[in-house]
Amino acid sequence: MRKTITLAATIYLATLQLGQAQTDLSAYTDANGYLDVQTLTCGQLAGTWQQDADMLTTWYSGWYNGLAHKHLLNVQRAKEAEHEVIVYCKANPDRRIIEAIAVIFKDMRAKLGIKMKP
Repeated sequence: MRKTITLAATIYLATLQLGQAQTDLSAYTDANGYLDVQTLTCGQLAGTWQQDADMLTTWYSGWYNGLAHKHLLNVQRAKEAEHEVIVYCKANPDRRIIEAIAVIFKDMRAKLGIKMKP
């Protein structure tokens, strides 16, 4: 009986911790419902729901591709970049997401031998 109560308490506490670990992106919006994507931190990305993190990193990818006037998507490379950004963000929660993306893109370009114009 004691083991059953201990197990139930452990499961209950784990469930509470999991529920508190995730924050909806809407918590970071202004009064009109907009996210300031230039100020979001890695901690906020890492602390949101996976589907929200995926959506947000996809949005950033489109934003950067739009800035570069690119209309093609390399799906595998985009998934790799998304994964690397999330890994970087978990290790650097105080950095802004756009800083993390810059680091990851720079590393990916170097690995691919892509040189940027000054």
